[in-house]
Amino acid sequence: MRKYSVKFWITFWSIAVILLAGWYFFCEVKNRGMQSLEPAVNSLPVSQETKDCFKAAAYLSDEFLKNDGQEKIFLVLFQNNLEIRPGGGFIGSFGILKVKNKQVVSFGIHDTGNFDGRIPNIVKPPYPMEKTLRIKSWKFRDSNYSPDFKVNAEKAREFYYMGGGEEEFDGIIAITANVLASFLKITGPITIEGYPGIYNSDNAVISLEHQVEKDYAQQGIEKGERKSVMSELGGEIIKRISAFNSFQKIKLVQIVVDDLNRKDVQLYFKKPEIQEMAENLGWAGRVNEDWKQDYLMAVDANLGAYKSDYYVKRSIDYSVDLTKEKPEAVLKITYNHTARQKDWMTKDYLTYLRVYAPKGSWLNEYKNSGVPRFGSEFGKKYFGFLVGVPLGQSKTIEVRYSLPENLKENYNLLIQKQAGINNMPVKINIKPNNGAEENYDIMLNKDFVLEK
Repeated sequence: MRKYSVKFWITFWSIAVILLAGWYFFCEVKNRGMQSLEPAVNSLPVSQETKDCFKAAAYLSDEFLKNDGQEKIFLVLFQNNLEIRPGGGFIGSFGILKVKNKQVVSFGIHDTGNFDGRIPNIVKPPYPMEKTLRIKSWKFRDSNYSPDFKVNAEKAREFYYMGGGEEEFDGIIAITANVLASFLKITGPITIEGYPGIYNSDNAVISLEHQVEKDYAQQGIEKGERKSVMSELGGEIIKRISAFNSFQKIKLVQIVVDDLNRKDVQLYFKKPEIQEMAENLGWAGRVNEDWKQDYLMAVDANLGAYKSDYYVKRSIDYSVDLTKEKPEAVLKITYNHTARQKDWMTKDYLTYLRVYAPKGSWLNEYKNSGVPRFGSEFGKKYFGFLVGVPLGQSKTIEVRYSLPENLKENYNLLIQKQAGINNMPVKINIKPNNGAEENYDIMLNKDFVLEK
């Protein structure tokens, strides 16, 4: 029996979530378009926002899984958010998915490490990648260096062609390892005969990492057989999915929608009208360039700290004082490195943090970080800092900056989350010109808007 790699099975599960959701909706519509699905969706006991998302997912699946004789090709980027990058995580592999007449024609998976050997060493890496990663050229595996997925998708496509790729893509999809956890939420915990432990949505990714890298040796499993656990687990997942009832299928679609809202799945399409729909739903991973009020996005890039993001917990405290002549923001980001010792997976944490603020903001003070760098993009100002956090320690970065004066009236705030980082506590304190201070506590799992 052929043995598949870890990357193959993680890839398989991630794609299966999207395809199964799309396939289910396609079957429900029965080639009659959205009108046949709307009554069923409208009757679901969910919010109107969720219903609209379901309908949009149905439309997208109907667009790309229809019997029109046209082959559609997608570039799929697999982002390991245990090693966080601005676009969601380190791109260890990518896939080329071909679909025609409701069928998967082919799905080839490629290791970016091998593919990058075909790319000429001619593109200078962005700061501070060259120094921290000790690389001389920017390539495919590090292409998702922007917080905006459209930029990353186009950069990945550029590197693909530089490496001799020839496919023309109808769309590009990015998926983080969190999708595997989402998948197991609907299948339930799984035990595998001959292997210890239970694989569930909380521990699956890290348990599999340990099993195939370390634990197999203590279990007397030959190195060449160490990844066979993936085949066993994959078979059990498929078995459970095949037995899903209608209610479970709907739950599966809801999980996919949640992953899209959290940016664990990000979409980019060649067709402008489809891309516009994805952007309007917040599924395209775009930095909002139209927002004219207060804005915050904190973006990390793990540059040489192994898979340490599994152990690093973040929280944000954001305060805005509107009583001053120039409104002032104080941003505190706390990094808690919970690992106690260096091993094959973790060491002292090192990140390049970029803080995006409204255009016209001015940095007044910073603490507990490297010397700042400055830049502008997406109609925003950003401050960049190298931040190191030793094993077993916490560090709070404090950034104090002035905001544009026009924010004093009709104050509103948009906080956009970084793909790949979920469940981040955020405390917000607003001191208005008139009236009592306002405090908000949120868990940042999707973009957050505070409109007063």
